[in-house]
Amino acid sequence: MTTSTQSTLPKRAGPAGPLSGVTVLDLSAYIAGPYGCTLLADQGAHVIKIEPPDGDNLRKYPSTLEDESRAFIGINRSKLGVSLDLKKAEGLAALLRLVRKADVLVHNFRPGVPKRLGIDFDQLSQINPRLIYCAVTGYGEKGPLKDKAGYDQVLQTMTGMCTLQGKRGGAPEIIFGSVVDYYAAALLAGGVSSALYERERSGRGQFVGVSLLRSALTMQSARLVWVDGEPRDIGRDFRSGGITGLHPTREGYLYISANTPHFWRALCEKVNLPELAANERYDSVRKRAQYAAEIVPKLHEALHERTALEWEAHFGDQVPCAAARAIEDVFDNEQVLAEDMVTTLNHSLVGKYRGLTRPIKFDRTPGPAPFAAPSFGEHTRAVLEEAGCSEAEIAQSG
Repeated sequence: MTTSTQSTLPKRAGPAGPLSGVTVLDLSAYIAGPYGCTLLADQGAHVIKIEPPDGDNLRKYPSTLEDESRAFIGINRSKLGVSLDLKKAEGLAALLRLVRKADVLVHNFRPGVPKRLGIDFDQLSQINPRLIYCAVTGYGEKGPLKDKAGYDQVLQTMTGMCTLQGKRGGAPEIIFGSVVDYYAAALLAGGVSSALYERERSGRGQFVGVSLLRSALTMQSARLVWVDGEPRDIGRDFRSGGITGLHPTREGYLYISANTPHFWRALCEKVNLPELAANERYDSVRKRAQYAAEIVPKLHEALHERTALEWEAHFGDQVPCAAARAIEDVFDNEQVLAEDMVTTLNHSLVGKYRGLTRPIKFDRTPGPAPFAAPSFGEHTRAVLEEAGCSEAEIAQSG
């Protein structure tokens, strides 16, 4: 077990957040659970990340950083790092000390594992009846797949996302960026916050369930509509098609959204094709999708007159659009900087870096400043000392 030599815990600087005073024990790994806890930390919660002796597996993912995983750092900001072996009596005892004073516990074990470890909801709620207990699973709490491991792209593939991402009749395509995980993280943060609000009235904790299956389906609510009498293959995707999308320019690609009558007319005027706007055959999104083969070649010919960045400037606020950029460009984007979305943090191993900060704005309680993700077991000693563990208990807990 790696333990910190610090005798005190780092203090968060800045104003209180809406969840300041709330203590969260994050036993989860990978993305959905950990980032959900990070969203709680962004709002001021005191989050303690508890990892097994071999660490969160995300630390071992490929990274161009030598001493830590870029993904782990980006997903676990503003947490204290503790290492415990819950399969040892001493490690479990240390966790139970923390549970007694915690408000929230989050894990992503398969449904049968918590009971074997002695940390299922029924057991922990006896120790702390006010505990909000959040379990993140792949497929939910019941059903034939409940004990199966679930991952973002597995659920994408299962729920039709990859089929719809690919071209009709073509091969399925993965949507990169862990979208199911990140949406599950948002559901986690929202669900836990609602449970904390309800606890203020009832005084009681409760179980909160989040699954990747529910996340993947929730993201597709506009597709998951099957009217009585409809055939199976009717094309349930809701992409407007044709005009709205990425288009080549003289240099680079430009995304254009022109679904409303106002923006469609503005686009036609800006690219010097007013006759398209005047044509009744193209006067609705549905018609433009139907006649895309007629419209798009003319649009591409016009767009070839300028670069993507030049078109972006030319359209201004009259046509919703964006030139396709590399993610590295985001760090210095004027709008991103104006919104204070990027900050500079110091990591104990990789040093100074720029990264994301709080995504939600609160007027009266903006929340304390973020700090870097912990190195493995960085705060174990300090956290357990504060919980009342002896030196011998700390030494044997990992």
